[in-house]
Amino acid sequence: MRPNVWTRTLVSVTAVVGLAAGSLATAGTSFAALDTQPAVSSDVSVLAVNNLGLTSAEAKKVQSWLKEYWGYTGAIDGQLGTNSWKAFQRCLKEYWGYTGSIDGVVGPNTIKALQRLLRNYGYTGAIDGIAGSGTKAAFKRFANA
Repeated sequence: MRPNVWTRTLVSVTAVVGLAAGSLATAGTSFAALDTQPAVSSDVSVLAVNNLGLTSAEAKKVQSWLKEYWGYTGAIDGQLGTNSWKAFQRCLKEYWGYTGSIDGVVGPNTIKALQRLLRNYGYTGAIDGIAGSGTKAAFKRFANA
């Protein structure tokens, strides 16, 4: 009877080792397949609306100002999209040191110029191109002025 117990144990251990090896082999090929995928997609889309913390009502005030002074022709809908930011970039280029293209992208250069403008609305932080809480609070004061 003893030889049967050892045989069963040996068969069981062999089966477990075989399953584990098969799982590792499969995992290895699945990881290898993942490695062939690009780390970054080339289909990157720009955020269509960026209110920088403004409510819809506040963004409408900004859009009305942009329409009156900076050639904004879109809807006054409370959504600061590409066309709103293009108009804002025209203002920032004229008076606040924005040197980028008028593309409607709210990138670091747009934010830096906006931060310079927002010095007049209580912004005291660094001109760093990061839309942090101080930038957003000053932008709200600007919108409500």
